[in-house]
Amino acid sequence: MIVVGDEVRTALSTGNAVVALESTIFSTLGLPSPANAEALQLCSTAIRNMGAVPALTAVLDGVIYAGVPEELQDRVLASSVKVAARDLATASSRRLPEGATTVSSAVVIADSVGIDVFATGGIGGVHREVELTGDISADLDAIARHQVLVVSAGAKAFLDLPRTLEYLETQSVPVVGWQTDYFPAFYVRNSGLEVPHRVDDARSAARLHLSRKNLGQAGTLLVVPIPLGAELDAAEIDEVIEISLAELREQQISGPRVTPYVLAKLEEITAGESVSANLALAEQNALVAAEVAVEIAAQ
Repeated sequence: MIVVGDEVRTALSTGNAVVALESTIFSTLGLPSPANAEALQLCSTAIRNMGAVPALTAVLDGVIYAGVPEELQDRVLASSVKVAARDLATASSRRLPEGATTVSSAVVIADSVGIDVFATGGIGGVHREVELTGDISADLDAIARHQVLVVSAGAKAFLDLPRTLEYLETQSVPVVGWQTDYFPAFYVRNSGLEVPHRVDDARSAARLHLSRKNLGQAGTLLVVPIPLGAELDAAEIDEVIEISLAELREQQISGPRVTPYVLAKLEEITAGESVSANLALAEQNALVAAEVAVEIAAQ
């Protein structure tokens, strides 16, 4: 059962714009305290300032929320358990106390209640050495199966980005650059990989999403480069990633533990610059998502 928050329910029933948010980025698994709370505040404020309603998703006491009530959001910030799409029913039936939704579960929730637009930091994707591990994020299949426009700063920088783009093409997911012809690499604006489509304004993005819905097709990935002033040095990021991946292999860390480990290592080596960059790109994505959601609501 999905419980839709009062404000979100009212917005949906009156045709107003809503933007869904995952909660892993705002939990202890995403950003360190108090940056996680700051991120939630920045994203929620950006969405509201554009005239849309934020719908934070999470699992609390087995209840799946699309729009966590404000008085319960501190529990989301403290969560240390990831809930992906495959875990939603189990988390609900076992009455999980606190679960932070990933991209895949948040997209499922959004589509189930009629929310067209979802904002996150970066999606998961195809992991490096996938030929050995078979590790492909459920985020990609969720986007391919659900009629939700996903706004992100590309995929996590430590992933195999060319293979991620190839997988999305195989699943018929259009990757669309927001005012760019290149796929962002999370902390870096340009990965050097071209995207097949581009839009330069929210109206064009809204029309694309609605056209796909009318055709009975599923999700779209709208990629937004990190703001210019927040971009990190690409060479430094690549070096940290290589160090992190070597340590992961040595310690035999895999699966859901990979992302928190790499993010923590980035924070350590960049002296917190990666956290500031993460805040900037999350806020930017929320802003763009809200712009598009408002245009969709106006159609």
